[in-house]
Order: sequence, then C-alpha cells, then structure tokens
Amino acid sequence: MFDYRKIINRYYPAETPLRDIYIGHCRSVADKALEISHHKSLLLDNDSVEAAAMLHDIGIFLTDAPGIHCHGTHPYLAHGRLGADLLRSLNAPEKLARVAERHTGTGLTANDLPRFGGILPDDRSYMPETLLERLICYADKFYSKNGDMKEKSLDRVRASLAKFGAEALDRFEKLHKEFG
Repeated sequence: MFDYRKIINRYYPAETPLRDIYIGHCRSVADKALEISHHKSLLLDNDSVEAAAMLHDIGIFLTDAPGIHCHGTHPYLAHGRLGADLLRSLNAPEKLARVAERHTGTGLTANDLPRFGGILPDDRSYMPETLLERLICYADKFYSKNGDMKEKSLDRVRASLAKFGAEALDRFEKLHKEFG
C-alpha cells in the first residue's frame, strides 16, 4: 500500500506555515473529491482519490510563491510538472504523478503553453484525461491556498477562470457538467 503521508512529511515539515497551508488546501480538495465520487458513484477507489488529492500540489515548495510560504526558485505555474517529476523520482504510482502534472487550471493545451514563455516544456500533456485526473482538477478549482481557504462559490470559480480565456472556462464547464 502506497503511503502518501510519508512524501508530505518529507517535504512539508510539521508545525510550519507552509505545511498548514498545504494540508488545509489538499484536505479540502480530497474531501470534495471524495464527496463527488460517492455522490456520483464514480468507479474510483477512495484510497486513490485521497492520495491523488493530497499529492496534487506536492511541487509547490519548489516554487517562488512567498505569499504561501514557498521559497523555491521556479515559477508557481511549474508546480504541477515539478510535483510530477518529484513523484516519479520517488517511484510513486504514475496515476498520482499524472494528476499532479495535469491539474493546473482546467488543464493546459499545447496552444496555451507559448503564453507562459517556456516555463512548461511541450514534451508532455498537461490536460486531465483520466477520470481521476479530471475529478481532482475539478475539485481543486474550489479552494485557494491563500485567504480564508473556504470553498469558493461556483460563480467565483467561473470568474477566476474567465481571466484565462473562454477556452479555460469552457473546459471548466465540461468538468462541471461531469462532476457538478
């Protein structure tokens, strides 16, 4: 049995502000994903849903995002790719690495990548494909890592995604139709 807690404990030390933010955010995403999975009778096992949700942001500590106590060197946008690479280096299940890699925004298409100036290499997919990937991507949109960290309303989620263009919002609407 794969223990995601060991990875979290290794990179997010106890009694630090970053760990509190990380656990608070990921626990909220996990609870929402588990609730949706149960309500929709999705053919996913609870252990996979929980592990994927708890590890989807594992790469944030490598980024430069001081507002959430991340003091790494990489742009925040790269946290999914960095997390996926980290999980793969630790021999975590590939399905968990793929969730980390593909949860950013509503997924990022090859057409999106040039806007980010090479932060993300175009040698891989950043679009959620599997049911697990799509579920965690969707649940994640309802929680921020800053502010009150309470669940966002559907209108607030839509407004935040609209800033990234009609395609991102359309992708969210497809996820909402599937999981909302």
